[in-house]
Amino acid sequence: MAVKATDFLIWDAAEGAYRENPEQIVRDDVEKHHWRHVGETIIKDWRLYVMLIPMLLVFLFWRYLPMYELLGCFKVSDEVKPVAEQYFSGFSYFKTLLVGGTGLSGEFWRAMRNTFLLSFYGLLFGFPMPIILALFFNEIRSNIVRSTFQVVSYLPKFMSTVVMTSLVTMLVKQGSLTSGMGIISQFLSSIGLISYDVANAGLLNNPNFFRAIYLISGIWESAGYDSIVYFAAIIAISPTSYEAAQIDGAGKMSQMRYVVLPSILSTIVIMLITRIGSLLNVGYEKVLLLYNQNTYVTADVVSTFANRYGLEGANKGLASAAEMMNNVIGMLLVISANTIARKASDVSLY
Repeated sequence: MAVKATDFLIWDAAEGAYRENPEQIVRDDVEKHHWRHVGETIIKDWRLYVMLIPMLLVFLFWRYLPMYELLGCFKVSDEVKPVAEQYFSGFSYFKTLLVGGTGLSGEFWRAMRNTFLLSFYGLLFGFPMPIILALFFNEIRSNIVRSTFQVVSYLPKFMSTVVMTSLVTMLVKQGSLTSGMGIISQFLSSIGLISYDVANAGLLNNPNFFRAIYLISGIWESAGYDSIVYFAAIIAISPTSYEAAQIDGAGKMSQMRYVVLPSILSTIVIMLITRIGSLLNVGYEKVLLLYNQNTYVTADVVSTFANRYGLEGANKGLASAAEMMNNVIGMLLVISANTIARKASDVSLY
């Protein structure tokens, strides 16, 4: 495409001559002094950039530099030699995990199934709970009462994993020094939902109850804290939307359905995509503190599998291969969920 002088010049009738376009002068100045403007901005807001340094260091040392160790998935595991000096073994670890035909392969697929089921149930039952809580908080008119409920619901999130799992253990297993039943176990036994023998043996020793305990404790721990995002989106809705719905005769439930939920739909979609992205990233610390050999069949996940064979079994290559497969599948889930959301609702992460 040919460039003409008139693309950069404008005719000045008063002077009877061409002069440079003022907009073009501004564009040329911005392009010519781009890096100077960047430097001036950094100097002006230097405090904000200083605050970024700790985050950048965290990502550098705990996210990017450890990627080098992924080479261990393709090299012979050797505790003495560094990864760079180990021999290349190809995809042998992946073959062992996927089609090894041994008990190890069976354990890996069991861990993969448990990881998916724990995350899927957490998404199915745990994802709507913060939204419901945010709707509930929005309907409380007293600021004191609402603040009290919110603080109480946020507190479990600030407990350490060790404290939280210890509390869960006491509630379902260690009621006293003379009994193996906790308060919840005693209650379930008294109303006939479980037998006395099962309650006395400890619910955490029974693989049939591990997923329910993990799921309920997870909802109790994070539902209140996760509701902050949705509550912030709800209070940003214009009051005129509620007034228009009231004029049309909409009650509370109709306002939630036709005003609140459509208004926070974009927030829900974004949070759902990020949740799907971590679908296979089960918090292994919690599982590690709650499970035992009796519950491996339903509790063992990929992260605990990698921990058991990488640290206890001294097979870091096998553990790295298991975690890498888990993370690759998680990345594919993020891409798929984002693509579907973008085509279905025009809302996406990128």
